[in-house]
Amino acid sequence: MDEMIQATDVRFRYEEELPWAVDGASVSIKKGEFVAVLGANGCGKSTLAKHFNALLLPQSGTVLVQKMNTTQEEHVYDIRQKVGMVLQNPDNQIVATVVEEDVAFALENLGVEPGGIRKRIDQAMKMTGIYEHRNKAPHKLSGGQKQRVAIAGVIAMRPDCLVLDESTAMLDPRGREQVMETIHRLNQEFGMTVVSITHYMEEAAQADRVLVMSEGKVVMEGTPKEVFSQTQRLRQLRLDVPQAAELRDALVQAGIPMPEGIINEEECAQVLYQLLTQA
Repeated sequence: MDEMIQATDVRFRYEEELPWAVDGASVSIKKGEFVAVLGANGCGKSTLAKHFNALLLPQSGTVLVQKMNTTQEEHVYDIRQKVGMVLQNPDNQIVATVVEEDVAFALENLGVEPGGIRKRIDQAMKMTGIYEHRNKAPHKLSGGQKQRVAIAGVIAMRPDCLVLDESTAMLDPRGREQVMETIHRLNQEFGMTVVSITHYMEEAAQADRVLVMSEGKVVMEGTPKEVFSQTQRLRQLRLDVPQAAELRDALVQAGIPMPEGIINEEECAQVLYQLLTQA
């Protein structure tokens, strides 16, 4: 796979007297990947994410988006077309009084032809499952529906990569589930690269790859199984682990033989079933 984003030894701080928010972080993200980024509050994950579409620029190091350097002004417009960002609070991204007008807002500002706008907003609303709400006022929607409107507004611009900055943090469990179903569909059916900044371990467990940050650095990287098998190290980094991994550890401590690498409920249930039927 080709590189979508290549960040090398990135450093950034908000004020000169403050510690580095991002302190020498290096990240490589391939086209079509689903990458989850984890870390305790203040670890620098959201700051790093804002470098991926040039909302922030590295004070040292480099960030390349499809080989375009984010610090080169002539590339910024193209970079922001390729990398769309969805924020934690959908109310910060919704600007219109009708759903379909909100989805069309960015396209109108980009100067897309009216005929092209109609086709693209309809496609984006159908892809995110909010087409049936197209004539409603956004403030009448649920939190999960609002977030899908925000996602539709971003993907109507047809980015190659979607960056989610804790975009399910303010949602209830059902809303989170609906939004993540949408994100996985965009990744699997349409090949969209996804970078998800999250503190929900179960969401991260569904990614292709997991990055863990601490004190502005990437300190762990691997598949969900590789990362979540290291439960002790994750706890040292002030992170939770998936409930299935936590249960697996508790069972091992109780003397029940459980294999490593269990990170979801289905795997845990299957192993327990085999143990019970063999007893």
